[in-house]
Amino acid sequence: MADVMTTPPRLTLDIEQPQGDFKLAVRLDLPGDGVSGVFGASGSGKTSLLRVIAGLDRPQQGHIKLGQQVLLDTQRGIFTPPHQRRIGVVFQEARLFPHYCVRGNLTYGMPHPAPGRLAEIVELLGIEALLTRMPGTLSGGEARRVAIGRALLSEPQLLLMDEPLTGLDGPRKEELLRYITRLTQQVDIPVVYVSHDAEEITTIADHLVVLKAGRVEASDALHTLLHRFDLTHGLGGFDAASLLEGEVVAHDHAYGLTYLALDDEHRLTLPGTAAPIGSRLRLRILARDIALALTPPPGTSYRNQLDATIVDTAVLPEAPHTVELRLRIGTRFLRARLTRKSWDDMGLAKGMNITALIRSVSFNPL
Repeated sequence: MADVMTTPPRLTLDIEQPQGDFKLAVRLDLPGDGVSGVFGASGSGKTSLLRVIAGLDRPQQGHIKLGQQVLLDTQRGIFTPPHQRRIGVVFQEARLFPHYCVRGNLTYGMPHPAPGRLAEIVELLGIEALLTRMPGTLSGGEARRVAIGRALLSEPQLLLMDEPLTGLDGPRKEELLRYITRLTQQVDIPVVYVSHDAEEITTIADHLVVLKAGRVEASDALHTLLHRFDLTHGLGGFDAASLLEGEVVAHDHAYGLTYLALDDEHRLTLPGTAAPIGSRLRLRILARDIALALTPPPGTSYRNQLDATIVDTAVLPEAPHTVELRLRIGTRFLRARLTRKSWDDMGLAKGMNITALIRSVSFNPL
């Protein structure tokens, strides 16, 4: 994919926007690359924040800056209109022009003819077979892929995505998430991705912003926030997860397995993948999919057993009979969870060396 610009711009903002009884008051400094996920319950202000960034709503006070471009500064009377912000927006609805075919929708916002760029985006999103179709004949997932392509072809410096998977059924949702994941790994612009689904966010994001009642509850690298016990309930509770990265080092085609190195000492066995040797995978491991043992158990179906050290624990108010744990695996960390009875029966304590048994892993290529 050709570079959109040499140095992707950081997005910084500090705004206040009253909306009836609700007030959006957000201060952020987001990375100039990768995906910044914006997560929160319905009514937390996620879509309102995106509309302000896009210029669709004008805050009462504050400033917004994208790279060196000042988009908003209420003290200086600066307000850049939406069409001059070089920001692509993908809404929950595709919002395609019904009287244009797919090709017409894609090329509508292109600042100048660029057949090569069009071909790249069409291939990336897998929509070549749709080019002559009219929007009314597209499925929900197809229409949203076209909407994403149209936004990218406007040559934006920033892409905003507002819950693009909402309303899709399971298979269509998984398919579109795969396309979006691939897209965010190949385009050279920052993406702000809004969702209320913790699994979506942990699949796609690098940085995470947690909104609550119009304010920022937390903003940091995703893997850092996933290990904060105080955010457990807000980030999915039962589905609390950890992210790890590893390198594909071998395949066992006879048994349909792939071997992944986390570091020089720790390896995982995964269901067979087509990932080439040397490529990297992002792993998502749910806390509820980890069991603990005092020593490596023999004669078990658990293929993944990792030496670990208990570095931190907590008992959360909303789950008083459960112990949350943070484990160190080499230089990485892993979330785990077990009942207080198991904790007491095993005589576990902070600083102990144990074995982490991993039941299940989901993964995406990097």
